[in-house]
Amino acid sequence: MAIYHLEAKMVSRGAGRSAVAASAYLSCSRMLNEYDGVQHDYTRKQGLAWQAVFLPPMAPPEWQDREKLWNAVEEAEKTKDSRLAREFVAALPIELSRHQQIELLQNFICEQFVAEGMCADVAIHDTDGHNPHAHILLTVRPLNENGTWQYKTEKEYLCIKDSNERGFTAAEFKSAQAEGWEKQYPYKVGKKKVYMVSSAAQAHGYVRADKHPKSTRYGRQNPIAARWNSEEQLLAWREAWATAANRCLELAGHAERIDHRSHAERGLEERPTIHEGVASQALERRGIISDRCELNRQIKADNALLRELKSAVQKLTQAVKNTIPVLAEAMEQLRGNMLIFRYQLRYIGIGRKNMTDYMQAVRPILERYTKVIQEIKGKGKARKCLFTEKKETPLYNIPKMRDLTRRIAELTEDLEELKSEKQALLASLDCPDDAAIAIVQKKVAKMEGTIVKIEVQETRYTAELDEALKQYAALKEQAAGLDAPELMDVRLAVREEKERSAIDRVRNAFGEKYDPAIMHDSKRDVTTLLGEETEVWSVREHLQKRRVQKVECKNIPKKNGQER
Repeated sequence: MAIYHLEAKMVSRGAGRSAVAASAYLSCSRMLNEYDGVQHDYTRKQGLAWQAVFLPPMAPPEWQDREKLWNAVEEAEKTKDSRLAREFVAALPIELSRHQQIELLQNFICEQFVAEGMCADVAIHDTDGHNPHAHILLTVRPLNENGTWQYKTEKEYLCIKDSNERGFTAAEFKSAQAEGWEKQYPYKVGKKKVYMVSSAAQAHGYVRADKHPKSTRYGRQNPIAARWNSEEQLLAWREAWATAANRCLELAGHAERIDHRSHAERGLEERPTIHEGVASQALERRGIISDRCELNRQIKADNALLRELKSAVQKLTQAVKNTIPVLAEAMEQLRGNMLIFRYQLRYIGIGRKNMTDYMQAVRPILERYTKVIQEIKGKGKARKCLFTEKKETPLYNIPKMRDLTRRIAELTEDLEELKSEKQALLASLDCPDDAAIAIVQKKVAKMEGTIVKIEVQETRYTAELDEALKQYAALKEQAAGLDAPELMDVRLAVREEKERSAIDRVRNAFGEKYDPAIMHDSKRDVTTLLGEETEVWSVREHLQKRRVQKVECKNIPKKNGQER
């Protein structure tokens, strides 16, 4: 079914990427990057369904050749960490035909990007026929009316007037200078460099240390580029994509819709799945379990279980009347749901405790290991300096030679002790060498992130359990006027079936990770929460007395044709 996915990222030299390479990838073609002379060949790549280049009116017509377009972009950017292009990857609704998908994409690009003055290089990929998605590569530097590039950032000089500092571009400074604003330059004041205006420096006879005036670190951003790079604009593009896709789905007669908002913004309690990516899916196809795919399976199972529980409770709530069988069914259904929520909370709690215990045990060792390494480096450097000093000291300077020899021996002994401690720390972490420490550090960092997610899950299931307890209390109030022993008797009759159903649901959701011991403890927790131990025994005693009384009444002899 249609899903919402619109991923935005930058193509930057700082990240080792190239706009020419990105274009060659999306178009499955071979292109030469004239900036670094690298040939990028993606002609063997499969799945290209459609491709096109869209230009605004002011762009040179020869840029319809994507190789010329992106080489022009590469030529305009001079720095080693320049941002070259903005890339969007959008999932196309699978309900639409290829022609409808292309029409959706064309309208969206022309309305949102080309109309703003961007050049767009677009392609649709669909390798297996089940995952149609579009790659959109956009220029990030605005164009002038004559087709030349505008600046992305402009030098901004920090000028001063009457002790007030203000930034001006080169064009603005001409008029600002007439108003009394002056540029600040670095001057040598003793051993320091101090920024001041030329008139003040000349009065003190200071010498200029540099010809470059004081300026802001990054300059002033082009207002058009600033708007394109803003968070607000990205949110607007995300919403526009959902609107455009839903409009096409509606015109095509499909009921499916997509939504750009998060689950929290939409008021949904279900957990969203994560993006798996081609690497994870490739591992799964080879029979290797991927962590990301496994997490998605667990999320989907949890969401399905939650939907099923809510649906069952909703139906029972609508059907409940003041009758013992229906009330007993509803109360036991809620009790079964509580078993599931308590199991989830116990399972999550055990996982969190194990990770917390591990981190509490490992962190002090890692901290000590870091300190030991720093001490080894410091003492090693100090010993090296002493060796150098000893080598340069004349042999006849016996007192100094003895002192240096003593200090070197002390440092050598300290270093041996530190190295021994380091080996002991590595052994305590089951690390064969220093390189393995990085793996432990990554493991700890990953656990910290996992604990945050676990806390979110705990909050969610605690809220579900509290809601179930409220519904249970409401049913008990509803049953206040009924025969309590009889109600409990009917509940006990259906309890085994409801418990078995709850256990089956948990077992299906957790698979091989299901733990009967946790379920046993969860039953005990629910019994305590509902205060059932005393209630069940008192009801059983009451029912037993009833049965005994009935038997005794049957055994009393009749007198004058009536029972006594």
